[in-house]
Amino acid sequence: MRILIVDDSSYIRTTLRTTLEENGYEVVGAAKDGESAIDLALELVPDVITLDNILPDMTGIDVLKALNNHKLESKVIMISAVGQQSAIAEGLANGAQDYLVKPFDNKELIGIISTIKSA
Repeated sequence: MRILIVDDSSYIRTTLRTTLEENGYEVVGAAKDGESAIDLALELVPDVITLDNILPDMTGIDVLKALNNHKLESKVIMISAVGQQSAIAEGLANGAQDYLVKPFDNKELIGIISTIKSA
């Protein structure tokens, strides 16, 4: 599975990359803002995108909507410190497969990706 990581925190990007690669997944790219995320997603067409909801230039929901407009079929897992029910509901309503609230358990993320992989 090819995965794109989107998070403005270099620490989170590195942690996610390490966790994913240790579990046999290929990280094809990483972005720290929404504009780069959209460009990379359209260029790389990953199987899965991990997407922070708070980015410097736009929200993850905005990125998700833009990807939907381009009819990108990548599965999106929202990962954010924003855990209000309204944010979670909006992410899921706009096509996110799941929504993890930081801090999250790496095993939970791997479980979600495994479910996507076997679907």
